[in-house]
Amino acid sequence: MGDGNGRFRSGMARLAYGNPLYALMLGGKAPGALAVIPPDPWPGDADNGAAMLAGRMLLAGQAIGVDPNATPHWRPQGASAGWLRAAHGFEWLRDLRAVGGDAARRRARVLVWSWLDQNAGWHAQSWAPDVLGMRLASWIGLHDFYCASADDEFRARVFESMARQLRHLLRVLPAKLDGERLIGAVKGLLYGGFCLPDQDKAAREALRLLDRELPRQILPDGGHVERNPSIQLRVLRDLIDMRAVLRVAREEVPETLQHAIDRMTPALRFFRHVDGGLALFNGGREEEPALIDTVLAQADARGRPLKSAPHTGFERLIAGRTLVLLDTGAPPAGGLDRTAHAGTLSMEVSVNKERLIVNCGSHPSNRGAWRAALAGTAAHSTMVVADTNSSEVLEAGGLGRRPTHVACERQESDGAMLVVATHNGYSKGFGLLHRRRVYLADNGEDLRGEDTLEAVIGATPQPQPYAIRFHLHPEVKVVPVQSGDQVLLRLPSGNSWRMRVTGAVLEVAESIYLGSGEEPRRTRQIMMQGQCGPEGITVKWALRRERKAA
Repeated sequence: MGDGNGRFRSGMARLAYGNPLYALMLGGKAPGALAVIPPDPWPGDADNGAAMLAGRMLLAGQAIGVDPNATPHWRPQGASAGWLRAAHGFEWLRDLRAVGGDAARRRARVLVWSWLDQNAGWHAQSWAPDVLGMRLASWIGLHDFYCASADDEFRARVFESMARQLRHLLRVLPAKLDGERLIGAVKGLLYGGFCLPDQDKAAREALRLLDRELPRQILPDGGHVERNPSIQLRVLRDLIDMRAVLRVAREEVPETLQHAIDRMTPALRFFRHVDGGLALFNGGREEEPALIDTVLAQADARGRPLKSAPHTGFERLIAGRTLVLLDTGAPPAGGLDRTAHAGTLSMEVSVNKERLIVNCGSHPSNRGAWRAALAGTAAHSTMVVADTNSSEVLEAGGLGRRPTHVACERQESDGAMLVVATHNGYSKGFGLLHRRRVYLADNGEDLRGEDTLEAVIGATPQPQPYAIRFHLHPEVKVVPVQSGDQVLLRLPSGNSWRMRVTGAVLEVAESIYLGSGEEPRRTRQIMMQGQCGPEGITVKWALRRERKAA
């Protein structure tokens, strides 16, 4: 039924917006210049920009050749939906700006001009509201780089197109969008409304939508409702950009917007490892530490990282030089779970600036076979029952069946911390609850845990195989110890941690890591395996820092 509805809606949109009469309705007086010019403080990727000049566009994890001497084609064969979205969103203009010089500016103009030639009228892909919003914000925000010194004909075409796109965006929003993508579309509306002259209606509607969405999307602890650290970063950046537009337009910054920035900033710090990158939960990636630093500086919001994010559903344990991050929350609701993973009760650990235990990460495309593999429970440092995901992973994005109840308690005493969390993702098929206890000693050199499976009240579970996995960062070396119930983990700095296990068979196996880049890196995982009978099981594990012999 859902697919039929979607097809019907896109067919209706084609009839309504693909009609030449609709193109006439978008006409009107075209502005000749920006009313206000917003700042754009974000760093671009000069390597990516240089690759574009050489004819290679790497977007959303896919590289496509774009001959610099030929007219670019905006719907190349084999391009993924993610590549098309990123290409038509124009945020990559920053990468050309990072290269600098006339060649980069000329290339930007050629690409914008060819886009105008091929996308003047409505198209389902290139005029999708979230993509259109991203493009408007990019064209306006990077105006000084590619447009300010261009000839009159180029400028007139760009401004005429921006006015048409803004009229369409105003007409269709909120357009059944939700989460990050709706915020991105509203950002385009706000940029157009305040930066293009005489666009009061768009400006007011953008503020109205922001006022409605921010209390819904930004939870009381400052986490974003999609529970993805990378989305946390992007939404915060979008809100900072919108505040900057309002400031240069000499408009009052709404309280909801300022409060959202103030709350999101400590929550972004919450997700950072000491190496400066982000934790890998729910489709998030490490991201560039320099960009995260810039976002935190531009946010200009005080607030130490939280210890606990109970509304978003994460815990942060830090003692001595050890940091533990735990996913202790229910997956995001349907419609907000586009990037969500089946990683309930998964854990990441770093020591100083070195990651030790990780989740496997995600591919930039976030679709198809990559999604199926990396969003699965087995790609996370948690427990799996009978090779079954704790939430059903849908290849096209989102989750099906999922835990309906995730509970968490935290206790602290004299600097030591204990978190106890439970989820019922295995109750429906198997009649089992997974409970994880994690204890970190006050000196940060003793991390202990206990994973239990117990029967749901009234259930008599059948025997099931289980595996607890701890994926290791590729820089960690594993040294097996003869007794078979322990391994030595060696970090690049020379620090070693000894891991002991009771109640399960310990094994070291191959794994992959995709925290950044497009290519997975080979790594190892520690597996604790066994069989769970009707009476349940308890597996205990302990990680202790090895003292160097004097």
